[in-house]
Amino acid sequence: MVSFDISSSGLSFALEKIRPTLCKVAITVPQHVVSLVYEQATLAQCDHIQAPGFQKGSIPISYVEHHFGATLTEHLKEFLFNYFALSFLFDQLTLHKLAIAGDPRLLTMDVEPHKDARFTFELTIFPELELQEWRYFPFKAPKRKKYKDLDRQVENFVNDEKENLKSLTGSSVAVNDWVNFEVRLVSPEGVPLLGAHEKSLWLKIGDEEADGPLRDIFLGKSVGEQFCTISAALQEYFSYRMNARYTFCITIKSILHHKYFSFDDFKRHFKLKTNKDMMRKLIEVFSYRNDISQRRAMAEDSLALLLARHSFSVPNHLVLRQQKAVLNRIKTNSDYHVYRMQRDFKERVFQLAQKQAKETILIDQIAYAENLQVTRQDIECYLNLTKRPRMKEFIYFDPPISKVDGKEMPLSEEEMKHACLREKTLNYIIYHLTQE
Repeated sequence: MVSFDISSSGLSFALEKIRPTLCKVAITVPQHVVSLVYEQATLAQCDHIQAPGFQKGSIPISYVEHHFGATLTEHLKEFLFNYFALSFLFDQLTLHKLAIAGDPRLLTMDVEPHKDARFTFELTIFPELELQEWRYFPFKAPKRKKYKDLDRQVENFVNDEKENLKSLTGSSVAVNDWVNFEVRLVSPEGVPLLGAHEKSLWLKIGDEEADGPLRDIFLGKSVGEQFCTISAALQEYFSYRMNARYTFCITIKSILHHKYFSFDDFKRHFKLKTNKDMMRKLIEVFSYRNDISQRRAMAEDSLALLLARHSFSVPNHLVLRQQKAVLNRIKTNSDYHVYRMQRDFKERVFQLAQKQAKETILIDQIAYAENLQVTRQDIECYLNLTKRPRMKEFIYFDPPISKVDGKEMPLSEEEMKHACLREKTLNYIIYHLTQE
């Protein structure tokens, strides 16, 4: 058993090796934190539920604990998992450079009021690959098409986005913007309840009717603004079983305006120094051969080269999990039923899942070997690419799904970092392979 204690937050991380490629990890949330959250949830029910023989707001805690004890415990599990355990797990995996294959699997949640809460995960630890001097592999980058119209298309795109920037009338949050905010649990009077602990989230401000409750929290807000809310929509992110009516203090850290595509962020993302370099890079998603963009071909060829030089097998259970993820993505395509009727559909899905599983394992190992890190600015540059359909072609790996049941929901900073690190690593690989 290897244990890492984090005194600043009181949470602890313990790793137990079951087999060479299988580990169990226990995340423990200390008793005083569990008790505090439990008491806040219980008091909220005392103030808001109605019960025979009691006036509203006068129900004793003992009554709530007796009649709603099971619901409160289930709420505790959800809240502690979403507010503490999952993000702390990813933080520790990154901190200790534990290259896992696939996603962590939650095994148990041992949660009771006034006791330490323990969340146990199962991890597949992939053996460290013996990485070769891949920077010096011979690589022939796909060439762009020479049509002059492509240059004109890129120039038009750049000019249009420059005009969009000029027409931006304010700096506050608007529909379709991305917002990064920190949320902290506080008392109704605004006093922090969990010390310095806060959770960093990213939210796309949706334009559908279902997005209204979360949208209303942020519309018109500016960077640096701090305010409190008891929004049920935000509480649903942490626990959907019960509205505990927590008071959250929110601080706006960053706003990515959908109104314009940021060329400064684009240059940072790809480490481009001049406008000429930028135009050359933009061409990659305008130049297509056989329905595949130059950028996509470059990414696939780079990964294929590295996989050909690093031979390893992927555990079957990881391929099956990835196969399920592939199917879920394909089902969102309007042509899904046409694809499914093809004779070799299942075999193609399996091959794609196997390829993707290998790519992510290799990418993650290179990221750790090269000590690549992700900052908030990296995430901003990554999300900048999602603003325009054509620019999304620069994103190779599936981005996190922000829409749940038809509405935009927050994404944790840890989840965003995980996705961003893979893209950053791929860009790092392509950069070195294409250096002359």
